[in-house]
Amino acid sequence: MMPTSPHGRTELLRPDGSPVRVLVVDDESALADLLSMALRYEGWEVRTAGDGAEAIRITRELRPDAVLLDIMLPDMDGLAVLGRLRRELPDVPVLFLTARDAVEDRIAGLTAGGDDYVTKPFSLEEVVARLRGLLRRSGAAAARSESVLAVGDLILDEDSHEVSRGGQEIHLTATEFELLRYLMRNPRRVLSKAQILDRVWSYDFGGQANVVELYISYLRRKIDAGRSPMIHTRRGAGYLIKPGE
Repeated sequence: MMPTSPHGRTELLRPDGSPVRVLVVDDESALADLLSMALRYEGWEVRTAGDGAEAIRITRELRPDAVLLDIMLPDMDGLAVLGRLRRELPDVPVLFLTARDAVEDRIAGLTAGGDDYVTKPFSLEEVVARLRGLLRRSGAAAARSESVLAVGDLILDEDSHEVSRGGQEIHLTATEFELLRYLMRNPRRVLSKAQILDRVWSYDFGGQANVVELYISYLRRKIDAGRSPMIHTRRGAGYLIKPGE
């Protein structure tokens, strides 16, 4: 099943499986709080800024996947802020919030590099829908497909055969991939050597237990090296995978 957000829509996630990050820039704190609440309801990580300088500082820290940017800010024009944001993150999608409904203002915003705009007053549903569209089109986030397995920060794509942990790509041999896929399809469940041999190597248990131990050690070197361990041994029982501590 595809993961869904609390209201039932398919959940958007970053390529590494972590929550989408959005920066809301608006000097109206009540509106910023309302927008933040709506976006957190999507399961996204949200930060707010009340002026342009704070927006630039948070962009450097957060590296957001999308920005909601009010055109009218107390310290600098929204278009100037956009220029600074683009220097930090050239491809980040920007959705303008504007109280101005004049066609020339919209054109100015889009010409300056904004990706879309909504005019105040607007519905929260519209803002969320516009952001979801921008995130999908930019490739910053996508709906997790059923072919993607995730355990903690470890992601395995059964279609592309790509594996990553914490956003870092991990190269596996075909056998290592099959072993990891079997473990990840059964998170926190102890799998015996006999089960693993039958599923990964497709032959009956009998004097071949050492091949399982060998490939578990190969996986550990690639998956757990320098990180909190995810692959665990239960003596006399087998192996399991669970999120790192």
